[in-house]
Amino acid sequence: MSNLTVRDAAARLGVGYSTLKQWIYQGQVRTTQTPGGHHRIAESELERLLARRDVGGRPKATKAPPGVIVSLSGRNQLRGFIEEVRVDGLLAQVRLRVGDQSLTAVITRDAVAELRLRRGDEALAIVKSTEVMIAREAREARETRSAAPAPAPPRRPRRGAAR
Repeated sequence: MSNLTVRDAAARLGVGYSTLKQWIYQGQVRTTQTPGGHHRIAESELERLLARRDVGGRPKATKAPPGVIVSLSGRNQLRGFIEEVRVDGLLAQVRLRVGDQSLTAVITRDAVAELRLRRGDEALAIVKSTEVMIAREAREARETRSAAPAPAPPRRPRRGAAR
């Protein structure tokens, strides 16, 4: 029976590396340690976790609760890891690391609580847009503007001055 690294086990479970490490530290996952102190997870433990838990770490339901998305038609799906979750009032800002890029979404506080979004968790950003525009200035306009002095900003009348 083989032992998996934490990173490999996290990939098989469909959770982030840091999430699985937290489960290990909380005693929810049984591991053995190498002489160097690295955790290894047995295949049997991984099977136990897959059988008893879904991706979010909650006990599996016999059928999907109402409102759960089974599949989605959107093509613009970006998989990444949550770098930061900031909650203020009714809204929350979630920053997702996708490769070497960062994506920020503003969602409701309730959505953060319902999805149980935490730093280090894996998440999926779904981009829905009806229009995407890309523009460049014409070469002549750039050259003309760089040669001409910048126009002075409009002056505002002083307080109390007659209009």
